[in-house]
Amino acid sequence: MTPIEMIRALVGFDTTSAKSNLPLIDYVRDYLAGHGIESRYIRSEDGTKANLWATIGPDIPGGIVLSGHTDVVPVTGQNWDNDPFDVVEKEDRLYGRGVADMKSFIAIALALVPDMLSRPLIRPIHFALTHDEEVGCLGAPHLIADVIENLPRPGAVIIGEPTEMKVVDAHKGITAFTTTVTGHEAHSSLTNRGVNAVMHAGKLIAFLSDLAEEKAANADPASRFDPPYSTIHVGTVEGGTALNIVARECAFKWEIRSVPGDDPEDTLARFEHYYERELVPKMQATAAETGIATRRGVTVPSLDPAPDSPAEVLARELTGGNATHAVSYATEGGQYQRAGLPAIVCGPGNIAQAHAPNEWIALEQIAAGESFTRRLIAKCQSD
Repeated sequence: MTPIEMIRALVGFDTTSAKSNLPLIDYVRDYLAGHGIESRYIRSEDGTKANLWATIGPDIPGGIVLSGHTDVVPVTGQNWDNDPFDVVEKEDRLYGRGVADMKSFIAIALALVPDMLSRPLIRPIHFALTHDEEVGCLGAPHLIADVIENLPRPGAVIIGEPTEMKVVDAHKGITAFTTTVTGHEAHSSLTNRGVNAVMHAGKLIAFLSDLAEEKAANADPASRFDPPYSTIHVGTVEGGTALNIVARECAFKWEIRSVPGDDPEDTLARFEHYYERELVPKMQATAAETGIATRRGVTVPSLDPAPDSPAEVLARELTGGNATHAVSYATEGGQYQRAGLPAIVCGPGNIAQAHAPNEWIALEQIAAGESFTRRLIAKCQSD
C-alpha cells in the first residue's frame, strides 16, 4: 500500500474518542501479521479500546519508537463539505478527519513496513499506537508502563503530531480542574437568607482571570511559546435552577496550560487559599452546609527541553534542521519523558488544520513525512 492508500484506510475508521478504536487496531494488527510481525495488545480497563505495540528488527534495547494516537475529535456540529471519514483529494491536499492529527504519520510508517523488512536493521523500529489521547492522553501511560516493565528499553521516541516536520522539543502541560460551589437555596426576594452559588462562582472565575492576567504580565520575553506564558482558561459553567431561586449549586471546569518550569500546583494553592480564606467563612456564616471544593481532572505533563537528547539529535539529523521549536498544545511526549524515555515531537501536517471542519494535509507534507521515515530506516540499518 502507498502512504495515501493507508491514510484512506485509517481515516475510514471512525475512531472518535467516544467510540472504540478496536476495529482500527485489529486492522493494523492483521496488516502487520500479514507481514509476519506480531503485535502486543494493551487493553483499556473496560476492554473497549486498546494500545498496540509492534517491533521490526532485533529484540534489543535502543530502538526508535514511532508513536501516534489513533483517536480523533468529533465532527458533530461541524460543517464538512464531504464525508469526514472518506478521504477526498483535491488541490494538492487530502481532506478528512484525522489526516493532520495524526493518522497520516501512522499511515506513512505502516506503508513503509515492507521497506523496513527488506533492510537488515541493526536497531529496532517500534510502532506505538495509543487510544484516548484527545481526551487527556489516557492510553499512553498504560502502554509506557508495559514497555518499561516487560520489553527492551527504547532509545528514543518520535511523536508524530503535526509540526510540519519541524523538531519540537518542548510543549506546555495541561492540568484540568472542576470547582463546585455549594450554596443555600432561598427565594430570590430574600437573598440575605441564601448563599448564591452562581455569584460565588463568578467571584472565583474573576480571581482566576486576575491570575491569568498576572501570568501574561510576567511573561518571559525570550520564551519560544505562543503565547509566551502559562494560560488559565475556564471552559464551561453550569449552575442554578431558576431565575427566582437563589442558586444552590454551580460548577465550572477550568485548566492551566503551563510552560515547563511553572508548577500548576502553585496556582491551585493560591486559588484554594483565596476561597478558603475569603469566601467560605462568609458562606458558612449564613448556612453551615455550604462550601467550595476543587477536584483535579486530566493531567498531562509538559515536554521539557532536553538539549542534545538522543531523540533530539536523531530528529535534527533526519530533518536536516538545526533549530528546535516549542508548541502550546500538549502531546504524549511528556509522558514518555517522565518515564525516562527521550522524546521529541515531529510529524507531517499543521496543527492549525487539526480539529477543524474540512481538516486537511498538504501532499507535500506527506512526501516530507515519507522521506523522513525512509531516512530513519536507513539510519537504523547502518547505525
